[in-house]
Amino acid sequence: MDAVDILRDLASRPRAAATALGDQLNPVSLNARPGGHDNSVAWLLWHTGREIDVQLAGLTGDEQQWTAGGFDARFALGQVGDTVGVGHSSAEARRILVDDGSGLLEYVDATFAAMERYLEMVTAADLEDVIDAQWDPPVTRGARLVSIIDDAAQHIAQAAYVLGMPLRD
Repeated sequence: MDAVDILRDLASRPRAAATALGDQLNPVSLNARPGGHDNSVAWLLWHTGREIDVQLAGLTGDEQQWTAGGFDARFALGQVGDTVGVGHSSAEARRILVDDGSGLLEYVDATFAAMERYLEMVTAADLEDVIDAQWDPPVTRGARLVSIIDDAAQHIAQAAYVLGMPLRD
């Protein structure tokens, strides 16, 4: 098993975990804010898709799934929906309201499918390419891919944790 095979396997795990959430995603559970936190399950899943989508499009040069798949129009979140969510104010995070759980999972799945297609084309040597020299140490393609997958896994796990809580705001 080489490094690219490991990345493929790693990327499949949060994708499967997201799919497993499907039966629990109703408008109430999606938009609940346990403990008054700004980031709902809808926000966590939306952000997962956005962070994969934006960063992967930066690597591939392809159009984001958000627009290519019509998810921007489908969810009608306006300009805040076109962001990634990093640095959202409380008001911005609370504007991410989604009642269509299956649609949200379709978006997340589309971004993982794009990741899968990309990983089919990447070689082990490609992982060593420096793609962002602004950082110390410079960011390689491999490090960026690990970061994208790690962030996705964390947010999907957070969503699963919240969905297991009793709904009290």
